[in-house]
Amino acid sequence: MSKKTVFITGGAGFIGLHVIPLLLEKDYQIRIFDNMARGDRARVNELIATGDVELVEQDVRYGGGVHNAMKGATHVIHFATVSINKSIADPYESIDINMVGNNNVFAAAADHGVERLVFASSASVYGDPKRLPMHEDDELNPLTPYCISKRAGEDLLGFYQRTKGLSWNALRFFNVYGPGQKIEAYYTSVINTFIQRIRAGQAPTIDGKGEQSMDFIHVTDLARSVVCALESEGDNLPINIGTGIDTSIATLARILIDALGSDVEPIFVPRDVLVSRRAADITRAREVLGWEPTITVEEGMTALVKAALEQ
Repeated sequence: MSKKTVFITGGAGFIGLHVIPLLLEKDYQIRIFDNMARGDRARVNELIATGDVELVEQDVRYGGGVHNAMKGATHVIHFATVSINKSIADPYESIDINMVGNNNVFAAAADHGVERLVFASSASVYGDPKRLPMHEDDELNPLTPYCISKRAGEDLLGFYQRTKGLSWNALRFFNVYGPGQKIEAYYTSVINTFIQRIRAGQAPTIDGKGEQSMDFIHVTDLARSVVCALESEGDNLPINIGTGIDTSIATLARILIDALGSDVEPIFVPRDVLVSRRAADITRAREVLGWEPTITVEEGMTALVKAALEQ
């Protein structure tokens, strides 16, 4: 039998480059589809040298290119996207890449009859949650063009499921972090800012009481969830991918101070702060994917600090 081929958009990015080695271990062929605007070319070249990875350097905005490049693929992972920050600064590009790109990939996957499509959705589709932990059936209130496009992407998948039988899973990623992430990344800017200040002997500054929280999920665990979603019996569902634990900014600062062996104390700046908290209900991920996280935020952040010190 010939190997199954995974077509992975945005595969040269942070998460894609953690997923691809797991797919290679399972004997898939990999076809990366990436415009390389932010891709790691050196790492992609290393993967191509294995003989089981190829790169198609094109853009998801061009439907014909997506359709042609997907020929022969049995599975699709759709990661290509414009970030939250950039979507606010430039809504036009965000809608073009995130909305038109989504439709181009989904339509091609439906036309080619792929076995499964996995879509990188986002916890941001919930907006500010009314309760914790956040469940997939909770009300959605996406606030930015990026978040709106993720919700619309899930709806589009439902359309292609109903009309053409497309099998899909949409993973609502919470706050992913880990080695190889660009330091300006939306969710990790606070981590990197804290690390830089603590290393310089300066105290991290925190607005308010530091009660704002995120559900930090390590990229190694998250990559496993993608492979599980590609192969699961259950399909056609949005699925939260997080730890189920909300880590406050004050707690994060303490974890990083301890990991760096520093004796600085955080400085809390009194000001009104909209306290938003996030934690995923991961019951569905356990039941449908047979997946759960294995790396605690303390372990993951300590490893991240160790790696930063070694650079």
